[in-house]
Amino acid sequence: MAGVRVDNGAGERCLVVYPRLRGEGHGERPPEARLAEAVGLARAIGLDVVDAEVVSVPAVRPSTLFGAGTVKRLGGVIEGDPDNDREPVVVAIIDATLTPVQQRNLEKAWNCKVVDRTGVILEIFGERARTAEGRLQVELAALVYQRSRLVRSWTHLERQRGGHGFMGGPGEAQIETDRRLIGERITRLRRDLGNVKRTRGLHRQARRRVPYPVIALVGYTNAGKSTLFNRLTRASVAVKDQLFATLDPTMRALDLPSGRTAILSDTVGFISELPHELVEAFHATLEEVTEADIVVHVRDASRPDSEEQKKDVQKVLRDIGLEEGAEGGFVEVLNKIDLMAVEERETLARQAPRRNTPTVSLSAATGEGCDRLLATLDEGLRAAMQLLEVSLAIDDGASLGWLYDHGEVVSREDGNEAVHLKVRLGAADASRFARRLEQQTR
Repeated sequence: MAGVRVDNGAGERCLVVYPRLRGEGHGERPPEARLAEAVGLARAIGLDVVDAEVVSVPAVRPSTLFGAGTVKRLGGVIEGDPDNDREPVVVAIIDATLTPVQQRNLEKAWNCKVVDRTGVILEIFGERARTAEGRLQVELAALVYQRSRLVRSWTHLERQRGGHGFMGGPGEAQIETDRRLIGERITRLRRDLGNVKRTRGLHRQARRRVPYPVIALVGYTNAGKSTLFNRLTRASVAVKDQLFATLDPTMRALDLPSGRTAILSDTVGFISELPHELVEAFHATLEEVTEADIVVHVRDASRPDSEEQKKDVQKVLRDIGLEEGAEGGFVEVLNKIDLMAVEERETLARQAPRRNTPTVSLSAATGEGCDRLLATLDEGLRAAMQLLEVSLAIDDGASLGWLYDHGEVVSREDGNEAVHLKVRLGAADASRFARRLEQQTR
């Protein structure tokens, strides 16, 4: 058992527990790191974390997860101690997946709200989603989660503060959940999200006609994606030292050293044990990643569990049908080097040449290394382009302008009757240009 007394002085009093199951340990991130992450999740929804601890679970109890002695001991912590001016805990967060029976029995034993990891993450997403699409996705995920429990009201759909009602205090009205109504609502949401998916597909087709290559930022939550996004595009996406500060995808134009323009996409951060409901519900959003020309995996290199976070991100990417080595290419960014000691940075520099994926060490906060990243992205896009030799009639200014807008003109020779060029084009643009010439000859 390991614990820490913490207090962030806001919101309802909360106890955070990370159950360390037998068999965990080798190859996993330290339990203290998992506990710290769970505390961060609680604070992300404004809870006052007054106690947090790692609890060993030698054998899982189907009824309560923990053994009877642990349930009683934690119940004493939750109950508080008026003599020592310690108020009761209102919310207990268990950083694991609880069955509906376990959740209900713990709530009865402790007389407080009990929320598992999935519930907390859904609550965060419910409070943070801003776009219509994001709200649809979160609502769908929450309803799928709640349908199996029948212990929560879904009146949160009409609440103004956002969120999904898991954090409601004692006395909050609870309405008996109707499976049929939830099922109908889920059906409607899936239909609406199908329409969103088709709309996003049309948007992607429109970008291909422009067209601009797409570069997607992915990474563990709080790895610095939004800071890097702002640094590269001079945008003003909200940046906070907080888990899941960015939920809705944001896109901006990115100017590369060659003069080429790309679209940079900032996506939601991943996390270990991401609820399956969210992976499914956010599939339309994550399709932006699968369609990207280059995927940039942003890592917080200053963290001791950076490698474990990398594995978690790779798992989610595999879940949506994408992994390193897939078509489109990957670039790995080792961010936050400004927080690292000189020796650690030198170690990163020595390891970089041995990596299979192009790797750039940088600090999105200070800008160090960002020029190298832009050059790496530029080269990656250039390597995927075809070098074509083209001859155009000297009066075909429209086709000449199209090539300059959509490709990279390597050389040009002006003759008396024709213009001869060598130009690099992406595969899609090369096909479009061939169709363009074919239409002109009809």
